[in-house]
Amino acid sequence: MKDLPPTRAEVAFVGRSNAGKSSAINTLANRTRLAFVSKTPGRTQHINFFDLGDERYMVDLPGYGYAEVPEAVRRHWVALLGRYLQTRDSLIGLILIMDIRHPLKDLDIQMLDFFRDTGRPVHILLSKADKLSRQEQQKTLAAVKRALAEYPGVTLQLFSSLKKSGVEEVESVVEGWFSEMDGGDGAPDDGTLPDSP
Repeated sequence: MKDLPPTRAEVAFVGRSNAGKSSAINTLANRTRLAFVSKTPGRTQHINFFDLGDERYMVDLPGYGYAEVPEAVRRHWVALLGRYLQTRDSLIGLILIMDIRHPLKDLDIQMLDFFRDTGRPVHILLSKADKLSRQEQQKTLAAVKRALAEYPGVTLQLFSSLKKSGVEEVESVVEGWFSEMDGGDGAPDDGTLPDSP
């Protein structure tokens, strides 16, 4: 962790490979190539920091669960993620991204169990919501919400990078975390994430 930049506050984005993590980061930052969107899942192999201004950062963590990644690389990711999630003092919350068509896979549950020990909040984006009908979206949302009843402090929402739906909701959650860290006086009046320079 000594190679990571010092920050005042950061929110990390994590999820299974191909869950739509990079697309979500690009949508929230209003950029098209801030986080590289690859046709090959598992491309993100490092911890990438995106400056939001005012010493706040979005952090793109390596995707997990992609079977074709070599075992040695996978072990490195697990160790890197584990150290970061457990020891990073400036990490104030976790955005966990799940493909709405395949939510709560074993590795997602393991991530929730692992991060629960930190006592920090988790907000889940059920991504690619546009792939389902409105009725199917609501049905999946309700089912995931029931399954997460044993995880206090975990919230969730529908999200679509393609349709840019759910953006204001996640922005509000993240700004709430930053504002709480600032003692309630650090959120912009309009509730949006600052633009990256």
